This record gives sequence, C-alpha cells and structure tokens, in this order.
Amino acid sequence: MASARIIITLTLCAALLITPSYSATTCTSQKFTSDKKFTDCIDLPVLDSYLHYTYNATNSSLSIGYVSAPPKPDGWVAWAINPTATGMAGAQALLAYKSDKDAVVVKTYNIKSPGPITESKLSFEVWDLSGESNGDNLVIFGSVKVPEKAAEVNQVWQNGPAVTIGHPAGHEMSSDHMKSMGVLKLMGGGGSTPAPGGSTPAAPGGSTPAAPAPPRNGGASFVSNLSMASCLGVIILIASFIGF
Repeated sequence: MASARIIITLTLCAALLITPSYSATTCTSQKFTSDKKFTDCIDLPVLDSYLHYTYNATNSSLSIGYVSAPPKPDGWVAWAINPTATGMAGAQALLAYKSDKDAVVVKTYNIKSPGPITESKLSFEVWDLSGESNGDNLVIFGSVKVPEKAAEVNQVWQNGPAVTIGHPAGHEMSSDHMKSMGVLKLMGGGGSTPAPGGSTPAAPGGSTPAAPAPPRNGGASFVSNLSMASCLGVIILIASFIGF
C-alpha cells in the first residue's frame, strides 16, 4: 500500500513537471483573435504589458502587436517610439481605447510635452492601424517606418484611467508608470534593455530606467522549479508518515 502511494505521487509529480505551465502570463502564451503573427515577442518589465513584433530590414518597417490592460475598463493603453529621446516628451504614440460602441479605436499622438494631448500625425509613416480586445487587455496593431539600418529604437509604453470625448486622461505617476521605457533591439530578438545613459523623465517627478525584460520563457521556468520543490516536499511528507 505504501509503495503504491509513492508510485502515484511520483507519477503525478512527473506529469506536473512535464506539462508546460503558464500560470504566469508570458507573451509566448498569447494568441490574437485576428490570427496575426509576429517573429518575436517580449514581456515588458512593468505595467503587465507585452510587445509582439516583426522587423523588416528590406523596407525599414516595424510591425507590432502591443498588449496591455488599462487600469479601468474605460481607460486607454499606448505604445510609442521616441526618435529623439528616451522618455515621453517627443514620443510618437499609438493609443487605443474602447469607443461607446465597444469597438477598439487606435489613434496617433505626437507627444511634444507633458500635459493634455490631442490626436495628431506622427513624425514618421504609420499604416495598418487596428485594434482588438482580449479579455481585460487591449491590443494595438500597426506598422511604422523606422530609420534605415537602425539596430534599435527607443520605446515607451503607458496606460491611463479614462478617455473623455476622445481625449485621454493623464496616467498615474507611480514608480511603474515612470519606468515604462527602454531600448527595443530590432534584430535577433534581443528584447528590451534600459534606456542608455540614464532616463529622460516621462512626466514631472523624475524617472528610473526600466529593468531588462525577463526571458520569454521566464514564467514557465519559475513555475517548473516551484513544482519540483513542491513534489519533493510531498514525497518527504508521505515517507515520514509511512516510515519509509
């Protein structure tokens, strides 16, 4: 009987360790209702945000699928490239929110300074803009023109609580909101690194450079290690009861 219990426990533990676990969401576990696909993805370090992207060196374009949840159902999410600095001022943003008809609207904003923003054209070409909702998340799709032979671009991402008559309300000034920026490496799936040489404030109050994005399989490997420790604990506990 004791041997049977040990065998059952070991079998369950083995199944748990072999089966991939995504209890911690990662970009690799995400799918889009529109069946769009990208060559690379990264888990951004703050604001529970994710970037799927494909860089095309032939025409110097970057296609993206940005995934994030607004802090409130009527809020907004945004992803941007800043061609001139590492913070919010100068960022060329793609911003999404739900319209009164529950459709996801994506608009462009040239953010010249902190404060209220209005819809405007970007300083570079942008096309194929669209959006979708996925649970609590909003998804921004689009393609942008990047400098020829660019190896990396400055990226900024953000979210806010509300949109009033087409005007996004300001975002919070929490630590995570002030760290939502980094350098996106375009080739080789290198992911995101902190902005070089410190960080230009995204809004009044200063900023801390964003931490590097975790590995794309980081969530699954952590859960796997945790599962192994749990299994060993169960085996030891059973052994102590049966005097094994």
